[in-house]
Amino acid sequence: MPSQNFDVLVIGGGSAGIATTASLIKRNRSLSVAIVEPSRTHLYQPGWTMVGAGVFKPEQTSCAMDRVIPTGATWINKGAAQFHPQQNSVELEDGSLVGYKALVVAPGLKLNFAAIEGLEETLGKHGVTSNYRYDLAPYTWELVRKLKGGTALFSQPPMPIKCAGAPQKVMYLSCDWWRQKSLLNKLDVQFHNAGGVLFGVADFVPPLMDAVNDYGIDLNLNSQLVKVDGPQQTAYFNQIKDGEVVAQIERKFDMLHVCPPQTGLDFMQNQPITDENGWLKVDPETLQNPDYANIFGLGDCINTSNAKTAAAARKQAPVVARNVLSHLNHEPMLAGYDGYGSCPLTVSRSHILLAEFGYGGKLLPTFPKWMLQATKPSKFSWWLKASAMPAVYWHLMLKGHEWLAKPKRRNP
Repeated sequence: MPSQNFDVLVIGGGSAGIATTASLIKRNRSLSVAIVEPSRTHLYQPGWTMVGAGVFKPEQTSCAMDRVIPTGATWINKGAAQFHPQQNSVELEDGSLVGYKALVVAPGLKLNFAAIEGLEETLGKHGVTSNYRYDLAPYTWELVRKLKGGTALFSQPPMPIKCAGAPQKVMYLSCDWWRQKSLLNKLDVQFHNAGGVLFGVADFVPPLMDAVNDYGIDLNLNSQLVKVDGPQQTAYFNQIKDGEVVAQIERKFDMLHVCPPQTGLDFMQNQPITDENGWLKVDPETLQNPDYANIFGLGDCINTSNAKTAAAARKQAPVVARNVLSHLNHEPMLAGYDGYGSCPLTVSRSHILLAEFGYGGKLLPTFPKWMLQATKPSKFSWWLKASAMPAVYWHLMLKGHEWLAKPKRRNP
């Protein structure tokens, strides 16, 4: 029997889980809501690109978890281990059970550094770094500042990954710095992307190719990082054609920035509510599990085709909050998610291409054309990323203030 029971149980204290909890409580303060989250620190991951470029300090992207848990919610400082949807309960890592009337699943995903041979043991040294980890983003900036010549490699694994533009962002910011220091022409900069296109939404490829060509970057598509020899500063890439490996090449480097392969979390594997890859199964519009009507999900853990970004979670949270309450009240679910995601592509240290799009690559710009051209880099977008969005995140999103995040109305 569950030792505790709640109206709503939320798995995950990241951006998606906190925002949804805040939205739920703001709508109905009589709800009993609990958040299951083992970490004692909440991290603003969109800021790590800026840490790796020396724009943000690491501490600007970190906060004690108890400071962001919404007032009125119970924090269970443990990890989830097993779902028992037929019993409306979740088993925690210590074997205890927590019951619920409705469950919101938002634990994020796994950064699988171990999938690349030799990578884990050389991260943070030998010139190997990754902005995908809080502790490594400062090392990225250290490498960028110290590099005076040689070869800089940047890699991107197969999809899905969180923030598909991040592997490019660090590269453009680094190149702009090297150009300002009159070092770019002394460097061989290469981008190795396991995919067959530079970016998944065709409208944004031309301006990104402009940046690639402007910086003189050697673009390698269908090139997947599979092994790193840190002491020898050598990276190995599989060359892919028609889905098959046709060759392997090795490249010496002075700096290597790695975006790791990403999968469903270990405890999400082989669960009754997840697919064969450990992603939570949800309807792409209502974000409701197709097998258990009282289970909803959002954020990086779900199996929808949208971009896995904090901006997506910001739009998903009100949808889930509304639909959970509709379910508990036996009412039709009227809130729908359109697949919105945003990827602020930092093409320089002053301009950003604000890629906003939904399901099927449909452009979903927030601002009118007279204010912001959807497919052109701008200083205004840089201001949004560097100044406005951190404040929106900490003071609006995590507190249930749904600025520019109103769900679309659906016909049930």
